[in-house]
Amino acid sequence: MRWTFAQLAKIAFRSGKDWNVPAGAIYGPKAMIINENAGSGGDAMPWFFKKSNVGALIGKRTWGGLVRASGIPTLMDGGRVTSPNGAVYGLKGEWEVENIGVAPNIEVELDPALWRQGRDLQLEKTVEYLLEELKKNPPKEYKRPDYPNNHKESGLGKPK
Repeated sequence: MRWTFAQLAKIAFRSGKDWNVPAGAIYGPKAMIINENAGSGGDAMPWFFKKSNVGALIGKRTWGGLVRASGIPTLMDGGRVTSPNGAVYGLKGEWEVENIGVAPNIEVELDPALWRQGRDLQLEKTVEYLLEELKKNPPKEYKRPDYPNNHKESGLGKPK
């Protein structure tokens, strides 16, 4: 589970910190908290996260309601009634989520009594996991090269 966005370059500015390229990527370890109350998109997102090896799923198995409602006409009053009319299956020809859910890599029960006291065991385990992953795989440091002196090769800027 070490799929990461590839850092391709850095941008050096005259002042301030250098920027990563691509700038919008989140480098380093990733994790997603899931639970048994997640269905539909809450089933799809963890499924895609897991299938793409983005990071660890932590918590409880999702409930397995991965269906799609599409092409539903609008009612006369502008309202809508939706009903699932599409089922999602994996590319190997199997129902991978519907009525099954998405299992976590690390199972952690949410304790309601501790949660009422301000503790979230799933969140705590996720932070613990990510900190351990960062220790094992610290972010790389990149050295900014010296600025080139192109005048030497071009003959420009040479004293007369």
